[in-house]
Amino acid sequence: MDPSTVPGTPLSDVKAANRARFELELEFVQSLANPFYLHSLAQQNILEQPEFINYLKYLLYWKEKDYARFIHYPTALHHLELLQHANFRAELKKDENMRDILNQKQYDHWRTWSVRLPSSCMTD
Repeated sequence: MDPSTVPGTPLSDVKAANRARFELELEFVQSLANPFYLHSLAQQNILEQPEFINYLKYLLYWKEKDYARFIHYPTALHHLELLQHANFRAELKKDENMRDILNQKQYDHWRTWSVRLPSSCMTD
């Protein structure tokens, strides 16, 4: 019997903790796809806290291929990259215009994005 599968063993506890952390960070990164959530973070001055800025830098590992494959909302990775810049964080806080611009760009992307099949798939 594999000790990592037995509840209560140190190895299974570590695996459970790692899985919980992975899921928590995945959920948080994906929430960054929501412009209204970003605006809320800015309005609460969370985006100005050095600890939070460091956390955003830490989360950049989600852009790596091994992790990015779990992301359902690719816009989240784009927003994570934008949040690395102080100017972007300041614009989010300044007014709702940046939030609305992000929201519109996201909507336009989803509205016009399509999967184009190769022409070889279209032949009878």
